[in-house]
Amino acid sequence: MEAAWNRGDFNGYMAGFANPDVIFVSRGQFQKDWQGTLDHYIRDYGTSADTRGVLTFSNIKIELLAPDAAQLISNYQLNRPGNPQTGINTRLMRKRNGRWVIALNHVSSIEQVCPPR
Repeated sequence: MEAAWNRGDFNGYMAGFANPDVIFVSRGQFQKDWQGTLDHYIRDYGTSADTRGVLTFSNIKIELLAPDAAQLISNYQLNRPGNPQTGINTRLMRKRNGRWVIALNHVSSIEQVCPPR
């Protein structure tokens, strides 16, 4: 998924999400299903490599909850000029048709504090 994002392939990035019924929470809001999430990425990040940035995940921890369910928690960092982001992803993974997909994705960004002038 990292590689797809970093080359600007949002459809490839979204291949890791349950389609059409992924639940995606970010900025205190629900995105609307798989297509709504893809539209959000294209609209908010897709105009250039600078707006998309370079995405990395780290400190990935996975806990198997059931044979078809797992929890994944990781740090993420989106390096881009002017508006870098960092935070935590919490994901509920489900095994569907023999393949693990993200059924619920919650993103918690660390607020960047601007220094006083």
